[in-house]
Amino acid sequence: MFYSVIDTLATAGTPQTSGGSDSGWILHHVMDSHTLDFEPFFSIPLPHFELFGIDLSITKFIFFMWVVALILLITLYIVSRNYKSSLIPRGLSNIVEIIVLFVRDEIVKPTIGKGYEKFLPYLLTVFFFILLSNFFGLIPYAVTVTGNIAVTAALAGISFIAIQIGGIRSHGMWGYFRGLIPSGMPPWILIIIIPLEILGLFTKPFALCIRLFANMIAGHVVILSLLGLIFILHTAFVAPVSIAFVIFIYLLELLVALIQAYIFTILTSLFIGMAVHQEH
Repeated sequence: MFYSVIDTLATAGTPQTSGGSDSGWILHHVMDSHTLDFEPFFSIPLPHFELFGIDLSITKFIFFMWVVALILLITLYIVSRNYKSSLIPRGLSNIVEIIVLFVRDEIVKPTIGKGYEKFLPYLLTVFFFILLSNFFGLIPYAVTVTGNIAVTAALAGISFIAIQIGGIRSHGMWGYFRGLIPSGMPPWILIIIIPLEILGLFTKPFALCIRLFANMIAGHVVILSLLGLIFILHTAFVAPVSIAFVIFIYLLELLVALIQAYIFTILTSLFIGMAVHQEH
């Protein structure tokens, strides 16, 4: 990421236009596009096509999302093969086992409780995908797919479906939605409570979507802005300070990548647990 940003700024000389400051170069690196840019070497155009008027083009974020999914599938396949050949995990298998046990014992089991096994595969998939996506975005020329609100919205939407399925399977359709309303409420208050409870079903995945998206894109914008100061101010004196802060934010992003995967997974697991074990 740093290499392409510095080359863009150096080629432009400065992110300024005759009309004033231009932040378009920042958007260029955080927004989606139909090309893979490997500046200053080359760019690869991605397929663009429509089906029945629906745009089904392969964009930069879709491409890297597939790359992350492919890497994850290959990695887990190798780990599963290693377990078949040896009961003692080593190397990569040992690392994956530690993560699986952490998600199971520290996230899923305490928040869902009885019956957590049904939701463990999905929550493990979410955790691994978000974690790998967040880390992958720190590689030069790669992008953080979780910094795209469409991706986080899709993840939140799937979590929303998992939450509703969990509640309906445990209590039945009528029992689940009846359990959303606190018992003993006066009938006249139900006019207010029912719409609020229905709205609450959608605010949970909305919060998951925005939290992950905002945290992941914010770090990249800060890094790009700090690098841009060197060219905006037209002085080399700010470069050591700017680069020092960039390195600090970059290292902080490693921690944020792990924390955001943890938060998304534990909140999803918590919401599933609340739906499965309603208090009447």
